[in-house]
Order: sequence, then C-alpha cells, then structure tokens
Amino acid sequence: MALSPQFGSIIPSQAQSILASNYLQFDGAGANSNNFAQQFLPELYEQEVERYGNRTLSGFLRMVGAEMPMTSDQVIWSEQNRLHIAYNNCTSASAAGTITIPVTAANAANPIINVISPGSTIVVMDDFGNEAKCFVRISDTALAGGGGNPGQLTVEPYGFANLVAAGIADGAAKKIFVYGSEFQKGTSTANAPVGANTYAAVNNPQVTVTPSFTQFSNSPIILRSTYTINGSDTAQIGWVEVSTEDGTGGYLWYLKAESETRLRFEDYLEMSMVEGELTAGGPAALTGQSLGMQGLFAAIQARGNVQVGFSAAAGLDSFDAILKNLDTQGAIEENMLFLNRSSNLDFDDMLGSISGGFAGGTAFGLFENSEEMALNLGFSGFRRGSYDFYKTDWKYLNDASTRGAQVGPASIEGVLIPAGTSTVYDQILGTNIRRPFLHVRYRASQTDDRRMKSWLTGSVGGAFTSSLDAMEVNFLSERCLVTQAANNFVLFKGL
Repeated sequence: MALSPQFGSIIPSQAQSILASNYLQFDGAGANSNNFAQQFLPELYEQEVERYGNRTLSGFLRMVGAEMPMTSDQVIWSEQNRLHIAYNNCTSASAAGTITIPVTAANAANPIINVISPGSTIVVMDDFGNEAKCFVRISDTALAGGGGNPGQLTVEPYGFANLVAAGIADGAAKKIFVYGSEFQKGTSTANAPVGANTYAAVNNPQVTVTPSFTQFSNSPIILRSTYTINGSDTAQIGWVEVSTEDGTGGYLWYLKAESETRLRFEDYLEMSMVEGELTAGGPAALTGQSLGMQGLFAAIQARGNVQVGFSAAAGLDSFDAILKNLDTQGAIEENMLFLNRSSNLDFDDMLGSISGGFAGGTAFGLFENSEEMALNLGFSGFRRGSYDFYKTDWKYLNDASTRGAQVGPASIEGVLIPAGTSTVYDQILGTNIRRPFLHVRYRASQTDDRRMKSWLTGSVGGAFTSSLDAMEVNFLSERCLVTQAANNFVLFKGL
C-alpha cells in the first residue's frame, strides 16, 4: 500500500511560479484571498498626503469679536433709534394745506406716532427731486381710531402759495423731516399757532419726544458631537502613521478619527454662528422644541444691508455707493472686509487701477512705493473718504465643502463688519460697558462652563463610567451670536 504524504504532494512544480498555497490568507477565501499586497512587499508611504492643506475653518469670530459668558436662556440688547424726527410715505392735499403722516394704532408692535409740534419747520420732498420748506401751523397727534385727523399737519410753504406751486403733487408719497422751529415775539411754546396771527393752547399742544429704543434678542443653541470606538480597535495598529493637530501620533488610527471629530466640532461652533436661522415662531416661546438661533447672515439680511451683484472690478463708483449708504447709518470709520477669493482679487485690481504712478504698465504710487521696492499687489488695508477698510480672505467662503462651491444669487461673496465696540448698559453690573459689535455669548456659571466641554464615557481610554467596552468621546457647547447695530453691516451676494 502506497503511503500518502501527510502535507500534500511531494512532486515539485515543473515551472518556477508563485502559488496561492505558499501564502497565508489575509482577506478571506476565494479569489481575493491572495492579492498583490500580501504576496509582494509594496513601497509604502507611512504619512498621509495633506491634499486639502489646513482643512479647519474656525478663526473668523476670534478675529472680529469676543466670547463672554451668559447665565440665561436669552440675551436681550437694546439699540437706540434715530435722534431726529422724519417720516416716509406721507401724503398731501395742497388745497387744504395738509400733510398726513401714516400713523398706526397704539397697540401695534412698533407704532408710528406723530411727534411734530406746532411751530416746527419741516422739509417736504418727493421722489422726483422736488422739495418745499414749510411752517407747521396745526399738528394732530391722534392715532388711527382715536378720532380727529390722525397724523395730520396743516402747513404753510415758505415762498409758495401752496405745495403744488412748489412742485409737490397731491397724494404722492413723500418724505418729511423737521429742521427747526419758528415762533413770534412774546409767545411761549404753550401758545402754539393755530390760525393767522392767533395763538391758543386748545387741542394743539407742544409734543415732548420721549427717547425710544428697539430691542433684539437671541437664544443659545446646544451643539453636541460624539466619537465612539470599541476597546479592541483602540489597540489595533494600521499601515499609516497618524499625526494629529494636537501633537499626538502613532499607528493607532483611532487617534486620527478622534482628533478630526474634535476639529470638525470646533468648526461647527463657528459655522453655526454664521449660518444659524430662527424658526418661524422666533425665540419668544422658550420651550423644549428647536428654536434655532439667528446667525450672522440671517441678522444682516433681516436688519442690515444686502448688496446683490456688487463687484469691485466695476470700479470705485459701485464701491462709493456703499459708502454713501454707510453715511446714512452709523458711519463707523473702521471696517473689516471678509471676502472670497474672487472678490478679494477684484478689490486688489480696483485699488491697483487708481494708483498714481506707472512704470512699464506697473503701478507704484498707491502706497508711495518706489520702483526699486518689491511690489505688493495684495492690498490688506486702504482708506476711502473717511473710512478705513481692512480686508482678508475668508476661508469659509472659498472651501468647496461649504460656501466656496456656490454660484449665482445664493452665493455669498463677502461681509463688511464694523470694527470696534459699542456702549451698552449691563443690568447685572449696573454700569455702561463696551461690547464688540459682533460677539459670542456662551452659557457658564460657577457650576458648569459650557463654552467647550469634552469628556470620556465607557470603560476604555481611562474612563470607567460604565460596563461598555468602548470609549465615547463627548463634545458639547451652548452659545449664541450677538449682532449689534446690524444696520452697519453689509452682506455681499452674487448675481
């Protein structure tokens, strides 16, 4: 009886070849059980290629504002209204010599009240460039539904028989504003004019203007993220050497995943402050449902200035139009421009084109550069009129995974943010304090600081909080954005 070899055939192969039977199975059974990587040693690079460079997006809010604690479910701030008295959308009836202010009911959310006193002098303007200066003889301060002639002024134009003679058509919507007053000798403000050369206090009083303000609010949102890995995989090595941003490294892949979860969460803290939206009901009903939070873009679109289709490449005229609008607002002298790449280059081209000196088509005069100096065409700051601007690229608007891939009317090309601070009254401190126009409020107390929390749960990685054979890395933050004086902000959107 022939003996069978214990470990297979002893007959050698007739050709030199690599057989599957010569190698251990790495990937399972079948055709995929022996691949090239297991049969021959590859040339293996143990470092990742950083093909996207620094992928983090945070840093914007650290440049423009500050973070400060809060101890409530809401932050409320008050913004002063305008000092002078003016009304839009007024109507006139020249035959009666009247101008009517569109007053609203007293119980309206923001009532429009006539606060023009008899004896005031006003400017009346229409949309066609016509204007007339008028003396107010009678002013009815009643509101709609209160009887009388709500919001009606009886006026006498200076230099004209009536408003029509001054070029102000009846019924057309017009703007009026107070520029002063005029009283006759030997009179008092209690004796306001009601008829030609007659004075009486009856039903024609002087109006005391009480300062008013507008309140805004925002509510913090809670952001959370978790990274989980089982205990076995924390001891599993990989092919590629891991190098994390916090300085740790090795061949344990979970270190990379944990680090990226943290970085992604830190970006979310900033991105949510920029992109946040309120729910339809707003922040009034502080209940358990999702209320949202008004971020930077939403605040500017609701209370600020939106410039659609602006391009610095069009020249200074289009940019000067923005300056004229800023003049009508707070006229804050120092401002920061955070732009995407295209808009930033357009600004450079605009500034370069207005340089005073040229040599071979290259300008040297804008910043008093000499020809021998190295040219710097990436302008970081410039002055126009009474305004100083500091501009920079905003990575968030360039990154393809965020706003950088957008084109058309939904694209955001940049933002203009006033620099410096505003003065507000702190009810807790009982004093006036200064706050950046743009800043973050986060929940914190002596018990818990919720600016940026991280902790471990499970039974792996040094945590022994449960019987779970895993490591859970938890991240949490509770915060909101305060955008004060949004009327001085500008949001640039594409065509």
